[in-house]
Amino acid sequence: MRATTILLERLLAAGMGEVDGVAPVAGGAAAVAGIATRRDGPPVFVKAFADGPADDGVFVAEAEGLTALRELGGVPTPEVLRADRGLLVLSVLHPRPPSEIFWERLAHLLAAMHLNTTHPRFGWHHDNWLGRRRQVNTWHDNGHAFFAEHRLLRWLGEPRVEAALDAEDRAALERLCDRLPDLLPDRPACLTHGDLWTENILATADGRPALIDPAVSYMWAEVDLAHVWSTSPPPEARRFFDVYADLTSLDDDWPARLPIVQLRQHLAVLAQFDDDWGAADQIRAVLAPFRPRS
Repeated sequence: MRATTILLERLLAAGMGEVDGVAPVAGGAAAVAGIATRRDGPPVFVKAFADGPADDGVFVAEAEGLTALRELGGVPTPEVLRADRGLLVLSVLHPRPPSEIFWERLAHLLAAMHLNTTHPRFGWHHDNWLGRRRQVNTWHDNGHAFFAEHRLLRWLGEPRVEAALDAEDRAALERLCDRLPDLLPDRPACLTHGDLWTENILATADGRPALIDPAVSYMWAEVDLAHVWSTSPPPEARRFFDVYADLTSLDDDWPARLPIVQLRQHLAVLAQFDDDWGAADQIRAVLAPFRPRS
């Protein structure tokens, strides 16, 4: 069934009958999405799972994450118009402008969110979702243990991960996790978007940066930085990282740490999609120093 047909059927089932049509939009890999035009109001963004949601609370958790980013983090997000088992309806955002000023503004917004939302523990008050897989957010006092258990080792039981990584790969990941306190500095937890690839960065009508599709938790700020870094930011983003580093007083070694931090996202991609976009190769490259020497 075509994505537009699925979305139109879900809108009609939800009682939103004044819909003229739905135009598909590209971007998300886990769900189908489109822009619905309405006779009784402005266009809206709609999203659904083609074969039903993974859980009743997927879109409710996403809506809660958008509210947290906006109200706790001070970051613009779309207005949530409806969030239920089968459908998410949001106000429409705009493509981000191709300007360095936009990315510098984003650096200020992200830095302010990370600096102003520090939390004594790692996690969130309930689990939520990264794509179509559960993101476990059980509270933990230790960031390295939380990251190892709930952001890295958590993926080893997934069928696609088991098929792609051999026993040596899995053992190397376990060794890396054992050494995390030596590899990554002890940073405080703060509110993080959690899925901040470049496609989730849009703009408001007046050109301000806005974020969509979060998987929020209180975690290391570098989880967000690593995801922007590794998902092909455009040339105009070149100042983003320097501005963010200056605002947050990052040490000079931060770029070298990001491949380890980004392992979490590569494992999540490998677990969920047949086309892993090179994730398995990137995982193996990061794990290479942790394999036993022959």
